Amino acid sequence: MQYPEYRPRRLRRTDNLRRLTRETRLSVDQLILPLFVLEGEKVRQEISSMPGQYQLSVDELVREAEQAAKLGIPGVLLFGIPGHKDPSGSDAVSDEGIVPRAVRALKRAVPELLCITDVCFCEYTDHGHCGWIDEAREVDNDRTLEMLGEQVLAHARAGADMVAPSGMMDGMVGYLRETLDEDGFESIPIMSYSAKYASAFYGPFRDAVGSAPRFGDRRAYQMDPANALEAMREVTLDVQEGADIVMVKPALAYLDIIRRVKDEFDLPVAAYNVSGEYSMIKAAARLGWLDEQRMMLETVLAIRRAGADIIITYWARDLARILH
Repeated sequence: MQYPEYRPRRLRRTDNLRRLTRETRLSVDQLILPLFVLEGEKVRQEISSMPGQYQLSVDELVREAEQAAKLGIPGVLLFGIPGHKDPSGSDAVSDEGIVPRAVRALKRAVPELLCITDVCFCEYTDHGHCGWIDEAREVDNDRTLEMLGEQVLAHARAGADMVAPSGMMDGMVGYLRETLDEDGFESIPIMSYSAKYASAFYGPFRDAVGSAPRFGDRRAYQMDPANALEAMREVTLDVQEGADIVMVKPALAYLDIIRRVKDEFDLPVAAYNVSGEYSMIKAAARLGWLDEQRMMLETVLAIRRAGADIIITYWARDLARILH
């Protein structure tokens, strides 16, 4: 029998052979851990639709951040849950709001940890939309930019290392870059949610921060899942406006978008492995249908293989332990 000269299975025979020839590698250096902070003390409340994830008071947040730093995770992404919500999301722009207070506490306790803040209003408004609602019950883009400018300065004054605007407002990155620069924060980078889709995978996150819209939905400002060329236009605009890192969100259903963005642009590309992607594997694992650890690794490896330089994932701690 004539055997092939090249046999691919030769390099798959042992774990060490597979390690030596592995094309895509994961590192703890690529991970960002999302965290949810709310009012109170000694609060550590598990999110029912996100097993293993918690709403944390500032003191508990600091403990979580210290653990992340010990695991070698470079940074955390903060989402605030205010004690009071109103039409304008006033807590979001206050220097004494939940996120600025959390940032100050984190930078005192773990100064080496990168503190990234989500910049948006859906968590802070009583209507659950990402900005100012006009008389027609639509988000007023330009007025929202002014609100975002106030929010980003509150985060910068508190000591945020990076800001991550997520509202998908037109002109958002350019407005925030100019705002930061004019107030002396030109060294703070912007990681923009450049291609953020109107996705069904956000459900558990909305439970976590209480941000489900009270009317309508967010399709008027988040992207249609059917569109890929539009994503490239959105990323192009953010790059032109001064984004330092561009993001695709969600990740798993948009691996093709991650790849296209990585191929087209020479900036770092982030991908958000979102709450629904996390929770569906958690749920299947609890039912005994899937091996959680293997699914977690395969999922994050796929995101990395698609081209993501940075992966925002609720599994960051678990991954860090495994990678170490």
